[in-house]
Amino acid sequence: MELNVERVDVWAATIEDEPGGLARVLSALRDAGADLQFVVARRTPEASGKGVVFVAPLQGEREIQAATQVGFTVTPSLHSVRVMGLDQLGIIAQLTQMLADGGINLRGVSAAVLGTQFIAYLAVDSLGDAEQAMDILQRA
Repeated sequence: MELNVERVDVWAATIEDEPGGLARVLSALRDAGADLQFVVARRTPEASGKGVVFVAPLQGEREIQAATQVGFTVTPSLHSVRVMGLDQLGIIAQLTQMLADGGINLRGVSAAVLGTQFIAYLAVDSLGDAEQAMDILQRA
């Protein structure tokens, strides 16, 4: 199985839970030239009136400066691996089983299929786990 596997920094920001809260921060990134491949946003039930948005990748000084101005920080506790490849029945089940067999505990998974390709972002607990996950998946 041919997979593209790489570690990625995921950036997070708190947003207002109101119409336009997400659009404001994403517009700032767009205006700085960010070509985002990953966006996940949700309410934060523990903080009334707030939400959180996660994005990747941010590259270059202009994008990073714009991101920090609207409250984004790289998430030091969220170590992520991006995996891309040809979609096939049960691919995410297969990949997560390989990681489980290697002793990797996942703290989060986001995955999607577009056409014939899949992309998955796998969040793990430490940089060491991310490196081990990459090693396991690159041997697939």
